[in-house]
Parts: sequence; structure tokens; C-alpha cells
Amino acid sequence: MSNLALAVRDSSTMLRRNLLHARRYPSGTLNLLLAPIMLMLLFVYVFGDVMSAGIGGEGADRSAYIAYLVPGILLMTIGSTVVGAAVHISMDMSEGLIARFRTMAIHRGSMLVGHVVGSVLQCLASVVLVGAVGVAIGFRSTNATVLEWLAAFGLLVLFALALTWIAVGMGLVSPNVEAAANSAQPLILLPLISSAFIPADTMPGWFRPVAEYQPFTPAIETLRGLLLGTEIGHHGWIAIAWCVALTVLGYRWSTARFNRDPK
Repeated sequence: MSNLALAVRDSSTMLRRNLLHARRYPSGTLNLLLAPIMLMLLFVYVFGDVMSAGIGGEGADRSAYIAYLVPGILLMTIGSTVVGAAVHISMDMSEGLIARFRTMAIHRGSMLVGHVVGSVLQCLASVVLVGAVGVAIGFRSTNATVLEWLAAFGLLVLFALALTWIAVGMGLVSPNVEAAANSAQPLILLPLISSAFIPADTMPGWFRPVAEYQPFTPAIETLRGLLLGTEIGHHGWIAIAWCVALTVLGYRWSTARFNRDPK
């Protein structure tokens, strides 16, 4: 069997293992979904009238703010879900499963690939669930073409892949599961200082560059433009650049740490 065929076979086995683990313990993923869903409901039904006036001016209805909010919540959902990847790989390390796998005749890289692909699939499933809640409360994307929907899906996959590799690196360098969960918290908090809830240009001048050029804002604005037909401008290229840079950084960090960790 060729090295590529061996890698694909073993990666598929590791992916199946991670998906079975997620299916047997769904509470972990569901807990991570609570934050974006609760924030969406809070901002729509508690702050919706005030926020819609700020977004669309006087006379704007709540549906305008729902349309603005949901794309940001979808990206926030990915940030929440990938925390599970950091926790799971840290758990495998601390419980000795990774060390046991290393003694077996399996492709070395398949252990990381299984975690990464499994996390990306969980992110997409989480996005579908949160998106369904968004549709239930009134979100509609009537102007998006098939090509724009495909581009939006591609952006979500690329963003999930980028954040997953970063989360895997965080899990590998963490001494225990609790530390892994805490180190991945910025992936949940960064959307709170992005354009997910209010436009970046309404923020204070000293804070605006932080909100505009962090990874979440360009991705949110690109997704918003694809689904709602708003102007994307330079955000699309910045979002892709962030995704590629984070993927490369996370991959190199994770593989370097994994290959030298004796545990």
C-alpha cells in the first residue's frame, strides 16, 4: 500500500473515531452552541429595537438587525465550536491515547488530520443548527445567487479549518484539559470586539483599527455581503489572507509541537 493510501485510510479511521466520540457525548458540542444562540436571541429580542435603529436609522424594523446580526453569529459559532478540538486533543494527550497510537502501525499525521477534519465537520453542523435558529426568528437571504451561496460555504469551511488548526495547537501546548479550554477562549471573545453586533465604523477611533483588522470582522463582512448583497470591498481579500495565514501558522505550530512532544 502506498504512503498516500495509508495516510488516507488511517486518517479516515481517526476521523470516524472522533465523530463517534462526538455522537456519544453531544453535550460538549451543545454547550459550546449555547453562547452564540443565547447572544443572538438576546440581541434580537432584548436589544433588537435599539440596535436596529442604530443600524438602519430611525424607522428601521427589527428584521433589518436580524439580517445584520446572523452572519456574525454564524462566524462566532465556528469560534465556539473549535474550542472542542483543543479540549479533545488535550484530553487524548493527557490520557495517553496519543502515546498509544504512536506505538501502533498507523500513519503519524492521521492523528491530527482526524481531529481537524472532525472539528471542521462539527463546525459546519453547528453553523447549520444556528442558521436554522436564525431562519426561525426571521433571517432571510433572498438576493444571494447559487454562486454566492457556494462562496459563502467555502468561506465557512476555510475559516473553520483555520481556527481548528489554531485550536489544535492550543490543545497540544496545554498541560491539561482545563488549560486547553481556557487558552481557546479568545476564539469565543474575539467576535465580541468585531463588527458582528455593530458596524466597526461606529466604534471609538482608537479602537476601530482593532475591530476592523482582526480575523473575524473581514470574514463577517464578506459573509454578510455574500448573503445579503451588501458591499464587500477589500474585506474579501483580507478574510482569505487571514484564513490562509492562520491555517499555515496553526498547521506548522501543531505539527512541530506534535512531532517533538514525547508524551
